[in-house]
Amino acid sequence: MKTTTATHTAIVGKDPSWAQVLAHYRKPSPLRSAVEIAATVLSFTVLWALAAIAVVHDHWWGLLFTIPAAGFLVRLFILQHDCGHGALFARRSLNDWIGRIIGVLTLTPYDYWRRTHAIHHASAGNLDRRGVGDVETLTVREYRALPWLGRARYWLYRHPLILFGLGPAWLFVCQYRLPVGLMRSGAQPWISTIATNLGIALPVAVMIWLVGIGPFLLVQLPITWMAASAGVWLFFIQHQFEDTHWSEAEDWNFQHAALHGSSHYDLPFLLRWITGNIGIHHIHHLAAKIPFYRLPEVLRDHPELRNVSRITLVQSLKCVKLVLWDENARRLVSFRQARTAAI
Repeated sequence: MKTTTATHTAIVGKDPSWAQVLAHYRKPSPLRSAVEIAATVLSFTVLWALAAIAVVHDHWWGLLFTIPAAGFLVRLFILQHDCGHGALFARRSLNDWIGRIIGVLTLTPYDYWRRTHAIHHASAGNLDRRGVGDVETLTVREYRALPWLGRARYWLYRHPLILFGLGPAWLFVCQYRLPVGLMRSGAQPWISTIATNLGIALPVAVMIWLVGIGPFLLVQLPITWMAASAGVWLFFIQHQFEDTHWSEAEDWNFQHAALHGSSHYDLPFLLRWITGNIGIHHIHHLAAKIPFYRLPEVLRDHPELRNVSRITLVQSLKCVKLVLWDENARRLVSFRQARTAAI
């Protein structure tokens, strides 16, 4: 899980500009991108329909289809994510319109999300620019300075049942219905959220008309909750691991923050495929315009990047307890570790 100092020196020192090294991977294949989109949308639609038809006919085992459907909904979000970076097609406008359409399925207003996500990419690992498009993370010093009510609020926010249970449902079902965080940033965030809300209303009305409100909710709610929870987990583990990188603005460096503040979440093949290689996140932060299906090429051609910030599925489960950035130890720690250090 840890990257040694020698490895760190070799990675950063050997190639001072990974952006130049990785530039040629940014070229997308329009056919490949179109096939990936079509196959994912079709798979999601078929699985949703199978679950709904089974429930309508009182075959409750059909709800099992919601599990793979949630997986494909996560994959749709990854496709929308790549559109937001202009990675799937050469034309910006084509990426944007496909992203907006997919946003109706993922319940995510594309233009609003793209703006907050751009802030995240420009500031990941910067202690002085936290708060937009990221998981709220306090330093040990900041946490200790809070009154008891502030500590309780942060403890609740970082509790797994909230962070990966209730929180994701709130984020995608409720919070994304308004441009929270950008409500005073002009018309575009409002247009994006309102247009997405209207876009969501039409297929919802059609589905309810076709299968009834009961079966619709029985199918859609678990899909939304499972996909949202999985998505938040992926985003969490991409930056919240023990040896992640945080620094003050004057010491912050984009390439170093990308390589060492973003993880290589080395998942089994099926999970890696359904999540669109988003686990190769350190490469994504180095060069966000690389299409998701080309990220494995980077690891193949540059094996020295494989073990940088690498964590496995088993190792990732231990990261849930890491909640505070220890400025002295330069790593994430648990509440218990923070209390012990204070004694």
